[in-house]
Amino acid sequence: MALLTVSGSPHVQSKQTTKSIMWTVVIALLPALLVGVYYFGLPALVVTLTSVFLCVLFEWLIQKFVLKVTPTIKDGSAVITGVLLAFNLPASVPLWILAIGALVAIGVAKMSYGGLGKNPFNPALVGRVFLFISFPAKVAMSDWPIPKALFSSSNLTDAVTGPTPLLAFKNGQAADLFNMFIGNIGGSLGEVSALALIIGGLILLFRKVITWHIPVSFLLSAAAFALVLWLVDPSQYMNPAYHMLAGGMMLGAIFMATDMVTSPITYKGQLIFGFGCGVLTIIFRSFGPMPEGVSFAILIMNAVTPLINKGFKPKPFGY
Repeated sequence: MALLTVSGSPHVQSKQTTKSIMWTVVIALLPALLVGVYYFGLPALVVTLTSVFLCVLFEWLIQKFVLKVTPTIKDGSAVITGVLLAFNLPASVPLWILAIGALVAIGVAKMSYGGLGKNPFNPALVGRVFLFISFPAKVAMSDWPIPKALFSSSNLTDAVTGPTPLLAFKNGQAADLFNMFIGNIGGSLGEVSALALIIGGLILLFRKVITWHIPVSFLLSAAAFALVLWLVDPSQYMNPAYHMLAGGMMLGAIFMATDMVTSPITYKGQLIFGFGCGVLTIIFRSFGPMPEGVSFAILIMNAVTPLINKGFKPKPFGY
C-alpha cells in the first residue's frame, strides 16, 4: 500500500505557484509604500528595506545553520513579512528595535513552527505586537511623525510628532476624513493611506490571490458594530467611516487577515473569520486601554482558525 505524503499548506493546485503569489502581494504593497515614502520621506524607505533585509537574512541563517535545510528565501515569503512588519511601525523607529521585531517575526512566529505553511500566527503581526508590548515607553514606538512631503525642506529626524487619528479621537479631537483616505496623517508608515491599500487589494482580487470574503466580512462587521455604538453615544464612540480609515483597519483587512496560511480554507469559514476580526477590532478600540485593536483581533482569530476549519470542512473531491 502506497503512502501518501502530505506537505505544508497551501494544497490547492493551480497555475499559480507559491513564489508567484508572494511576489504578487509584494507588487500590491507598492502603492502603500510609495505613499509612505512621499509623506514620511526617505526614512520610510530605509525602514522598509532594512526590515526586508533582516527578515530574509534571519530566515536564511535559521534554515542554513539551525534547521539545516535548503534555504527557501527565494519564495518571497520573508520579503512580505519584512514589508508588512515595516508597514506596522512608525517611519522613525530605531533600527535596533526593528531588528528585534524581525527576529521575533521570523525566528519565533515562523521558523520555530517549521517555516512557510506551518505557522499558526501571522509572523509580521507577532513581531509588531511583541515590539509594542516590549517597548511601550520608547518615544519612537508611541509618538508618530507628522507627514512631510518627500521634497520638503525639513526631514523626518527633526519633524514634529503627533497623535494618530485613533489617539486624537481618544484625546477629544478628530482627523480629517479626506486626509485619512489619502494618507496625510500620522501613523504607521504603511497603514496611513486607505486609497493606496484599496488599490493594492484590487490588484490581489484581480490576480485571484485573495477572495472578497475576509476583507468584506471584516470591514462590514466592524462598520456595523461601530455604527451601533455610535448611534448609542456619538460623543463617546467613533463613527464607522472614521473607524474604516483610521489605524490598521484597511491594512489588516486586506493584507494581514487574508494570509492563506493563517486563515480558514473555506468561504464560510473565511466569512466567520472576517466577522470575528471586525467585531474584536471594534471591541478593543472602543473598550480597551489602547486605541488600536486590529493586530490583536487578527492574532486571536488566527488561534481560532483550526477550530473554524474543523467545523467547516470542505467537501471531499468528487463527493
